[in-house]
Amino acid sequence: MLKYVIPAAAALGLIAFSARTETPSAAPAAYEVQTETPAMGWYLSREGTMAKLAYGVANSDQLALMLTCEPGQRAAVVYGSVQPDTPALISAGYGPTEVDPLSGAIAARLPLHDPSLRKLARDGRMDVEGDGGKFTLAASKTEQRVVGEFLAYCANGRV
Repeated sequence: MLKYVIPAAAALGLIAFSARTETPSAAPAAYEVQTETPAMGWYLSREGTMAKLAYGVANSDQLALMLTCEPGQRAAVVYGSVQPDTPALISAGYGPTEVDPLSGAIAARLPLHDPSLRKLARDGRMDVEGDGGKFTLAASKTEQRVVGEFLAYCANGRV
C-alpha cells in the first residue's frame, strides 16, 4: 500500500499549489485559500496535427509530464519536471533542440515502442524520475484507453 501512497503524494507535491480568490467587500481585499488539491490525471488533447498526452491538472499549466507527437513519428517529445525512467530516453541534444515552453528545460525523445509507454497503456503504470526521486504515475482504465489512443494516433494518425 505504501508503495502507491508515497509516489502519489510525491506526484501531488510536484504540482501542489494554493489559489487565492478575492471576496467581494467594501473593506480591503480579503483572500481565502483553496483547501482542495486539484485532481491529477492523464489527458489527451490535439493542437492542429500534434497530439499531446499530459499528466497533470486538467485545463491548467500544472503538468508533471507531457508527451507530444505528430502522426507517423517514431518518437514522442518529452517535457516536464519528471521523465520516464527508461534507458530509451534520448536527449534532445543529439538532434534538433526543443525547449519546454513552460519550464525552459530541453526536451527529450522517447520511442513510441518503448516498454514504459506500452506498460502505461496496458497496466496503467509508468515509472518516472524527477527532482523528488523515482516513483510511479498511475492511470485509470479510462486513462489507459487515452494513452492507447495517443500511441495509435502517433503511429498512424488514426485513433
